[in-house]
Amino acid sequence: MKHFLERSGLKVKDLDQLNIIHVTGTKGKGSTCAFTERILRNYGLKTGFYSSPHLVQVRERIRINGQPISKELFSKYFWQVYNRLEETKDSGHTSMPAYFRFLTIMAFHVFLQEKVDLAVVEVGIGGAYDCTNIIRKPIVCGVSSLGIDHTSILGDTIEKIAWQKGGIFKPGVPAFTVPQPERPLEVLRVRARESSCPLYLCPDLGAFEEDDQALQLGLAGEHQRCNATLALQLSRAWLQQQGYQGTGELKDLQPSAELRGKRPVPLAPAFRPSGSMVQGLRDTEWLGRTQVLQHGPVTWYVDGAHTTSSVQACVRWFRQAALNEEKPVDGSEVRVLLFNATGDRDTAALLKLLLPCQFDYAVFCPNFTEVSAVGNADQQNFNVTLENMLTRCLENQKKWNQLMEEKVGQDLWLSPHMQVEGVGSLLKPDPLRSPLLFVPSSERALNSNSLVFPCISHALQWITQGRDPHFQAPATKGLHLHPVAGSGAVLLKEAAAIRVLVTGSLHLVGGVLKLLDQSLSQ
Repeated sequence: MKHFLERSGLKVKDLDQLNIIHVTGTKGKGSTCAFTERILRNYGLKTGFYSSPHLVQVRERIRINGQPISKELFSKYFWQVYNRLEETKDSGHTSMPAYFRFLTIMAFHVFLQEKVDLAVVEVGIGGAYDCTNIIRKPIVCGVSSLGIDHTSILGDTIEKIAWQKGGIFKPGVPAFTVPQPERPLEVLRVRARESSCPLYLCPDLGAFEEDDQALQLGLAGEHQRCNATLALQLSRAWLQQQGYQGTGELKDLQPSAELRGKRPVPLAPAFRPSGSMVQGLRDTEWLGRTQVLQHGPVTWYVDGAHTTSSVQACVRWFRQAALNEEKPVDGSEVRVLLFNATGDRDTAALLKLLLPCQFDYAVFCPNFTEVSAVGNADQQNFNVTLENMLTRCLENQKKWNQLMEEKVGQDLWLSPHMQVEGVGSLLKPDPLRSPLLFVPSSERALNSNSLVFPCISHALQWITQGRDPHFQAPATKGLHLHPVAGSGAVLLKEAAAIRVLVTGSLHLVGGVLKLLDQSLSQ
């Protein structure tokens, strides 16, 4: 990473000018960054914010004052960095940085040239070996909730993952974390001690609240309280390090000496949040995380949860937001799960956690917004990828059915526009005909219906049945529905309320939001 940075025209020490807040974690690190950025923007500071992944457009990853940089600025800085790297190729350095490295270098260029007062930088994966860890002198670091994810890269235990996350600790730079399980917290403590980094544990958000006034958060869900308390500590530490006033009066809530002695990591002091902090927490927006979209009779509950702990939090949020509401008095309510999971994640474990939501239908699809029907040189590779993704969706559907029933029907109904080539071969779609639709061969109880579509657009077309005024369904000729899907379509057309939970993948969430909100693609 260092030689790519230097080839682009920057030195590592140049990054010290950005007054960086560096944040890692398994779940909640993006939300924590969003809270932190919004709080500090309320102090009149010009903020930079680097995050990943993007949901709709790559420009979302690099933000100035909370807004993705414009297409013009993105193009300007992209070509500046790209051309500089091209010009500095030699026999020893002939390659270009990979996608995430390039964008990280580009973000540093943007923030420096746009003269931000600070940059909130979210780690990509892990910490120790993440390319953002080229930062040597951040102002403060944060570690959000830890869990199991990216095991092929970070390790297969939470202790190994904690070791990776603790790799962002720097000598003399204060770091904060939220309550963690005992063993990973101990790993973080050891990593901090080895790095001569003062590490503190955030108190519960309740410690910051007055008896008669709870703090209002712009992001829904009980789990966001944990992210908010980390953001408060990161913001206050940054402001204090930079000599700002009005950072919140300390509360006289220090734990006893006996209690402090029992803590492996000292507790950070609670304080009365300033007005700018209170407003920042309330005004925070972060697409695709515990987001609700009310579109006529269709309500979308969108959350990019993709680990066991984040899906647990998502289920709690969804049940509170959707299932606790009264059933429509003038008709039925249909609950739909739209799900996909990728990578090395334990899909069966994630789906099992979703069972208490009592979905009437489970819909699975790849993370493609559309299935291209244009034959070109790239189409064959795309289809191979599509086949692999569809195979994963079929596996997810099978796992769901196994969870829903003691016995799973082994046969899957096949659309007349599908062809099977050879024994054990992959299913090959004819993209010029109807969309794929796999359903169980036998009639099932309502609560065990499951469908697979080849893309997000076709899935949304079936779920909405033309009833979402914001979704412009493409014209699909020859849509051939199995009776099970047909009966579901009748229910969806007649239901007074359709509640859809979209989860399992941030990329799925991004594709759904792109189709439901055209402004995100502008």
